[in-house]
Amino acid sequence: MRTDSGIFRGIDPTVTLISKILIIGFVITCGVLADKAGALFSEISTDILHHFKWFYLAMASGILVFLIYLMLSRFGNIRLGKDNEKPEFSLGSWLSMLFSAGMGIGLLFWSVAEPMWHYAGNPFSETSLSEESAQTAMRVSFFHWGLHPWALYIMTALGLAYFSYRKGKPLTIRSALIPLFGEQRLNGWLGHFVDILIVAITAFGIATSFGLGVVQMSTGMEKLFGIEVSITNQIIMITVISLIAIMSVMSGVGRGIRLLSVWNMVLSLVILAGVLLFGPTRYILHTYLEGTADYAQNIIGLSLWSDAQKDSQWQNWWTAFYWAWWLTWAPFVGMFIARVSRGRTIRELVGGALLAPTLFGFFWIASFGGAALKYEHDDRAAHQAQVETQQLTDDAAKFEGGAILTATKADSTQAIFTLFDKIEEHSGANVSTVLSALATLLLVTYFVTSADSGTLVLCTLSSRGSLEPPQASRVIWGIMVGAIAAGLLWAGGLKTVQTATICAALPAAMLVILMALSIQRALRDEPIAQLHRVAEEDATTAAV
Repeated sequence: MRTDSGIFRGIDPTVTLISKILIIGFVITCGVLADKAGALFSEISTDILHHFKWFYLAMASGILVFLIYLMLSRFGNIRLGKDNEKPEFSLGSWLSMLFSAGMGIGLLFWSVAEPMWHYAGNPFSETSLSEESAQTAMRVSFFHWGLHPWALYIMTALGLAYFSYRKGKPLTIRSALIPLFGEQRLNGWLGHFVDILIVAITAFGIATSFGLGVVQMSTGMEKLFGIEVSITNQIIMITVISLIAIMSVMSGVGRGIRLLSVWNMVLSLVILAGVLLFGPTRYILHTYLEGTADYAQNIIGLSLWSDAQKDSQWQNWWTAFYWAWWLTWAPFVGMFIARVSRGRTIRELVGGALLAPTLFGFFWIASFGGAALKYEHDDRAAHQAQVETQQLTDDAAKFEGGAILTATKADSTQAIFTLFDKIEEHSGANVSTVLSALATLLLVTYFVTSADSGTLVLCTLSSRGSLEPPQASRVIWGIMVGAIAAGLLWAGGLKTVQTATICAALPAAMLVILMALSIQRALRDEPIAQLHRVAEEDATTAAV
């Protein structure tokens, strides 16, 4: 329980101490035994994905169906707070914070690189580097960044927000399991175990993404300023971003995190507008429309496809890996979504967080990935014309990919910057440096947003659900997240902790399922008359 005095004032000493000891011990182990630890966790994560792939696929799809049912049912009228409580944040600020915390960083990295990898080959296309593989590349990319990951986030957010804001329980994962295990049992060792597990998963998930993202930022800095890509420079970047994130998290959600999230959205729109204006606009718009329709037509088949005939490693490398990765982020992003969603109804939370970020994400992928595919088509056509006019050897006549795909294969962090070079080449406008600078700046602000929102979640967990955790706790956790990322980067252990986090996705999946069962049991006790009254009041307010 939380203490009110001494050095542990405002925090739960059991959860805080044990989780920090485990995290520090794990980091030291990865640093000292990097190769052996990496091999062990890689083997375990591979076995888990191989044997439980079907479970991840069925679980993610089941959660999505369950949330759609809640949204469309009478339970959608339930407000996450008091019946007459209004949302804490405006719709624009709310959506900006959702997108920044949930997808912003990953989309900036993978919106070009992932379609390129699928364009080079995927199980749904008979030929690689073709129009067919381009279409299936967008379909698969949309699927991986579509409704399923947001469903995992929202399920966690809904369980936390419902039991905290409507039932008056602390904003912790253990509170969302009360209908299943009882409050008394969860106040003991079982509740401590759940919170410690979630703290560890959250800390490593944030630190790993933090460290991996700094690698891409280094690529941008090298392109813009010629700064060498080195461990020393990357650690300096981590230190600076950590300090900014600590200052932001100390100012609270209503100021620092909200303002940064809005800034992220504005800057994202500026970069998006640049790609649309100077890139292949017509091709991008067609890709968005066709890709969205293709996704809608194939979502059921993609959701349940398990590659039973070939059982290749492709799905383990992509879909199953993605689902496991989203699960490790579900406690962090879910708690942050819950933190900023007080006062909204279940229908608003599910509908808003499912549809708006997904549709925007599709447009982002269509713009960046679609532009990259268009330039690959042009490079292929130019190569074919050269083959027809010149006598080339068989090896020289074979098309291995254009400039963007070649750069992606060499280093995925180069993909988006190579796209900007191609936009400049085809448009004739000097935009590559400007877009690269904006993208690098956006990477920084997205990482600050993820770092400070993640730090706030860690503080909330270690203070037994307090919405205003102590400032000292915010500083300590902020320093610790940066130190974990820097330490693992220095020791070469980021890959180790990444595979270890995937191992943690299995218990995280169990927790998500338990939360779904728990909230279903709790919603059955909601008075039906009360649900109708809330719906009528909302309709009256909207009419006025």
